[in-house]
Order: sequence, then structure tokens, then C-alpha cells
Amino acid sequence: MTSDSSLETSADSGYRAYATGRQYELRRGDALAVVTELAAGLRLYSRGGVQLTETFGDDQIPPGGCGITLAPWANRVEDGQWFLDGRKQQLDITEVARNNASHGLLRNSSYALVDESEHSVTLEATIFPQHGYPFLVRHRVQYLLAEDLGLVVRQTLANDAKSPAPFVLGAHPYLRLGDTPVEDLVLTVSAGTQLLADERLIPRSSAPVERDTDFRAGQHIAPLSVDVALTDLTFDGGRARHTLAASGGGRVSLWQDETCRYVHVFVSTQYPGRSRAVAVEPMTGPANAFNTGDGLRWLPPGESFTMSWGIDYAPDAEGAAVSH
Repeated sequence: MTSDSSLETSADSGYRAYATGRQYELRRGDALAVVTELAAGLRLYSRGGVQLTETFGDDQIPPGGCGITLAPWANRVEDGQWFLDGRKQQLDITEVARNNASHGLLRNSSYALVDESEHSVTLEATIFPQHGYPFLVRHRVQYLLAEDLGLVVRQTLANDAKSPAPFVLGAHPYLRLGDTPVEDLVLTVSAGTQLLADERLIPRSSAPVERDTDFRAGQHIAPLSVDVALTDLTFDGGRARHTLAASGGGRVSLWQDETCRYVHVFVSTQYPGRSRAVAVEPMTGPANAFNTGDGLRWLPPGESFTMSWGIDYAPDAEGAAVSH
């Protein structure tokens, strides 16, 4: 039997008895990021003491998937089933209420440390061949506090199998703007098309954005209750940008590169301690891509693929970038 005290070691080792495993603290200037061993997740990002993502307690696993990274698929696979060369593949059902396989195979996995510095950390986990996904792949995640770009995240999938491996990558951050009530913020998303989903949140068709799903000119969070995937993003300089802003009080933005052609917006009323929380999720493909092929990529043996996204902050109404 192991005593509780043996679960903790000295501060020098970086380990403590957190529900999300080892905590990696990155610092640069007034920026702080905390990354977890579990799911290579983003537990916290702040600038100048202003909290820019939702967080959770030491003894909690990420509520609502807060901050986790997603591989080898993001979102959902209907009934956990898809076909490979005409043969049915059956994934474990991890969203029982809707009978879906949700958020990939690494949500409850630990990631090993690859590299660490004051400004960055790189973690990696292996997905071994298994029922429903007979491929050997590695998911590597780097978090970097860049001098002029804020927080930059790079997710790389490498294929160690002997055949092409299908995948969708994604992440599940929740944005906030310090202590400003989320209801008072305006969400802007540069997307022109919505995916129309059924009651199980499986997309069945698409349509131009409208009313509650059209965020191009900005919408107040207060009346919203949305859980929707969006695409036809507007890229400027190779990036699409989505913003939570306060009237005259600054903004926090999530950007994604051109490998990520989809973003999922989820306004939750179930986040612990918050009346509302806003997830803005960059994805290379939408839900059920293993069946529809929409956004699905096949990674050749021995090759790798990288998606990039990040979060930045401007404390003034003009949205001027803030250097570290």
C-alpha cells in the first residue's frame, strides 16, 4: 500500500498529486501558461494576471474537456463505427448518452515529456493499434510562449504504421477575458457556413450561417445557446481569427492556421462555477469525418502532419498586439 505522502515528491521534480498529472508552468514576461500531463491539455493561460482561458481545480479532471488536445479524431464518430477497406471498425462508445465515440483516443492518457524550457514544453503520446483504430501513430504537442505571438500550440501526428492512417486533429480550449462576465462579451467568428447536426450532434448537411450561428459581425454571448461546427473560414495572412471582446475593455483571440478549416463553438451553461463558458475549438475536420470524409486526411507511413493554433490578448479597445 502506498501512503498519500508518497504521491508527492519535491518541488524540484515538478510532480504533485494533481488529477491531471504533472503540471508544466511556462513563463515569459507577464505571460503564464500551465500545461497538464493528462491529454497534453492547456489548464491556464494568463497575461498580466488576466485569465484568458477557463481553468479547474487540482483534484478535477478537465470539466467539459477543458483545454484537452484531440487525436486521432476530434468531436464525434457516430455509433463509434466506420469502415476500413470494407470492414467495419468499432470504437469504444465514450459518449454514452448519444452513443458516439467522442474526442479521440488520448483524452484519458498521459503524455511523456519530450522537451522543456522556461518558454515551452513538448509532450508526446502513442496510440497503439486497437479495435476500431488499427494504426500506430504518435501525437506530439508543443506549447510555446512566443515573444511576439502570444501562446502558440503545434500539434503533430506521426504515422509509424505500415499503411496510411486516417485522422482529424483538434483542441478544446475555453476562452474568457479576466473577470468580465462572459455574458457581457461579444464573440466574433470568421465563418460563413454552419454544419447542420441532428440531436446527437452528428452533421447531416450544411447551410450558410444565420441568426445565432452568424458571428461574423459579432454576437453577445448572453442569449446564446449554441453547439455548432462552422467552416468556410476567412484567412488573413494564413490565419483565421476568432475573438471574445469587451466593449471598450480589450479582447482575447484564438487563431488557427490553414490546416484547420473548421472551428466548433460551444456555449456551455454547465461549466462548474460559471454561468456560461465559451469553447472555441480549432479542428482539421468536423464530427463524423471518419464516415463522411469531410476534412479527413490520410497520413502516409513514415510521414507527419502539423496543425497550429494559438491565443493572444490585447488589453485595449483597439486590439493592439501586446508583446511579451
